[in-house]
Amino acid sequence: MDTRFDEKPRYRLWPVFMMALLLSACASSPAFPVETAEQPDIKQAYQLGAGETVQIITYGEDSLTGEFIIGANGILAFPLVGNIQAAGLSPADLGINIAAALADGYVINPQVNVEVKSYRPIYILGEVNKPGEYPYNPNMTVLAAIAKADGFTYRAQQRQIFIKRADQPNEVWITLGSNTRIYPGDTIRIVERFF
Repeated sequence: MDTRFDEKPRYRLWPVFMMALLLSACASSPAFPVETAEQPDIKQAYQLGAGETVQIITYGEDSLTGEFIIGANGILAFPLVGNIQAAGLSPADLGINIAAALADGYVINPQVNVEVKSYRPIYILGEVNKPGEYPYNPNMTVLAAIAKADGFTYRAQQRQIFIKRADQPNEVWITLGSNTRIYPGDTIRIVERFF
């Protein structure tokens, strides 16, 4: 009697393995071009964007103090000086530019402070219970954003997610950690797990 193992059963699983591999490749196709990273890029200074509301205080000038919205083209319309480019600048840099424009024949030695009153929203897509647009809060983490969307679905991949920064062309695939930060305008995409 031959006691050697029959090797044929090992090859029966090969089509199943190939099918699982093909399905995983199809199901995880990204919505945007993808890069991989342990942590997405961290911005050094916050940059303003279209649709945000800023509080501008011009000390000693009540008529030049108030809330202003940055237009879709990234321009802020400010009294006396007209249109000023705001998108892409930090709040401090915008304050410097407004002060320089006011100093050019309008106000003697203007002192201007700029603060963000309302940020661009964030977007949560995929395997969460309530995908959609949500308000951004300062120092927000991905887990806090997912909590706003009523948490993961039972099908969600909870260890790795996709993030697309508002100012970046590519989506980044990252390992989710408790301190993974997001920024205004970011898009978070949760994919489906396979097992």
